[in-house]
Amino acid sequence: MNSPAFLTAGFLFIATVVPAALTAAESGVAVPIPAPEEILSRLKPAHPRLLVSTADLERLRQRARENATLRDWHARLLERGRRLLDEPPSRYEIPDGLRLLSVSRRVVDRVYTLALLFHLETDPAFARRAGRELEVAAAFPDWNPRHFLDTAEMTHAFAIGYDWLFDFWSPEQRAALVTAMIEKGLRPALEIHRRNSSWSRVRHNWNQVCNGGIGMGALALADVEPKLAGEFLAAALHSIQLAMREYGPDGAWAEGPGYWRYATQYNVVFLAALETALGTDFGLGGIPGFADAGLFPLHITGPLDRTFNYADGGDGAIRAPEMFWLARRFQRPEYAHEQLRLAIGAPLDLVWFDPQVPAAAPELPRDKYFRGAEVVTLRSAWNDRNALFIGFKAGDNRANHSNLDLGTFVLDALGERWAVDLGADDYNLPGYFGGQRWTYYRLRAEGHNTLVLNPEESPDQDPAAAAKIMKFASLPERVVAVADLTAAYARHAQSVRRGIALLDRRQVLVQDEIRAGQPADIWWFLHTPAQITLADDGGVATLELNGKRLRAEVLEPAGAQFSVMAARPLPSSPQPDKQNPNTGIRKLTLYLPATTETRVAVRLQPLTGRDADSSPRPVVQPLAAW
Repeated sequence: MNSPAFLTAGFLFIATVVPAALTAAESGVAVPIPAPEEILSRLKPAHPRLLVSTADLERLRQRARENATLRDWHARLLERGRRLLDEPPSRYEIPDGLRLLSVSRRVVDRVYTLALLFHLETDPAFARRAGRELEVAAAFPDWNPRHFLDTAEMTHAFAIGYDWLFDFWSPEQRAALVTAMIEKGLRPALEIHRRNSSWSRVRHNWNQVCNGGIGMGALALADVEPKLAGEFLAAALHSIQLAMREYGPDGAWAEGPGYWRYATQYNVVFLAALETALGTDFGLGGIPGFADAGLFPLHITGPLDRTFNYADGGDGAIRAPEMFWLARRFQRPEYAHEQLRLAIGAPLDLVWFDPQVPAAAPELPRDKYFRGAEVVTLRSAWNDRNALFIGFKAGDNRANHSNLDLGTFVLDALGERWAVDLGADDYNLPGYFGGQRWTYYRLRAEGHNTLVLNPEESPDQDPAAAAKIMKFASLPERVVAVADLTAAYARHAQSVRRGIALLDRRQVLVQDEIRAGQPADIWWFLHTPAQITLADDGGVATLELNGKRLRAEVLEPAGAQFSVMAARPLPSSPQPDKQNPNTGIRKLTLYLPATTETRVAVRLQPLTGRDADSSPRPVVQPLAAW
């Protein structure tokens, strides 16, 4: 959720000959969108028409009485709703000087909760409380359009409140809600589309959140303000295709799993509302990769329900009600199974969960390569908290919210995360989304589990570099992935490649091959919360965490020695104030000074009673032979 200054703009121009059997969306050609008048000719006049109909709500009331899962979620929602009755409405607050976003999100959550409970309980107290929330927010001086995510989310809240509680409102209340949506949401958004600027041109989460949130408002009031609503919807249906194509070809998201959730949440809400309000999504759901979007949280989540959290973001579990919608829309029961396992009963869990559709346990490969995002995940097993899991990435340092993290990885085993991604730092640090971004440790290569060559104050990977997974092969007893990282280190090396192998589903080999034109100082890092004990010769390190152990062993080059360092900048790196001190994290380190050509091979072996003695020592082969 960055400031607009850091947005990456771009258009999508594709010209190709398409077989007649393919739709425009499936072929990669821009999906044709009708004129505004034709879009609105499909509008269903009744309310509610966003995400649910009156018949849907009646079915939900019945199912909430009959189905144990829905009963439990309903009870949780009711408890929360009753607490809200006594809480004051949200206030206009911009605590960091930039974002109203936390307030907008609070209003979204409260309105969904209260409006749904009004229908489930037929208790006007919930509608009255939603009315107080919306009345206060309607009187805000603005919805902070300088950080337009805030505006879009608040418009989303008003759209749901207006639509789901339409029959409860007086004509005066409806008029006030419509006026707020138009003046504080729809008109500012239309100006951005008319200028073809800002989020209307980008290929990341801002596009979906802003088009989706404002689009909800347009659908809610399209019958009373058809000119404005039609113009916005036509523009949004064109614009959102730019971002939706980023799911291709395999459903992954370059901004990382946290922003996959944010982007997909609003993408799905918008498409779902188009279908309920207009009867169609105009073919947008057929854009390549979107049907597979639900695979990404499945594979990017390790056995501890912690994600491989590359880019800006934390590693918490992805709880996404939109997985229920995706499961139904694309006949993918494995998506519903994942969300059912993690759901906590959010309002849209209740709306989109269908107990009549079996949520099948996933029959998925253990290993996955996501093309485009260039991310690989490997695991020893599904449904085993002690399984071995690796997330490994190449990718593009120019992606929105990217870190300089090409070649990084995380590692889970024995019920612990041994190699961690530190995640984002404070978004309000000076220049975090501007010129100082690459001075912050957590965003630099040295703050990740990757390589640094010739460290200095300048960025320690090329911020414009992109890297591909050049080989991926998955066999029952051996899985390999190799990334060409040369572009990231082109100032210092002629060739840099990293391979990660999962051997016998019991141990990991991390192997780097570096060829520099001139002698280079090479650093290898692994960040961990574990305690580290080094053998006398430095060639072996034992990591201990919560009574469990993992062994790291240098296989090549001969004589290389591990050391242990704090998770802090190197002396030659920038030392900005107020960045996260990374308390409790240390890094296992290899340092190879003045090296022209080398192969670095490190074995990572979880230690159990059996594996401590019996896992064979890997034979180191050139990456070209993998």
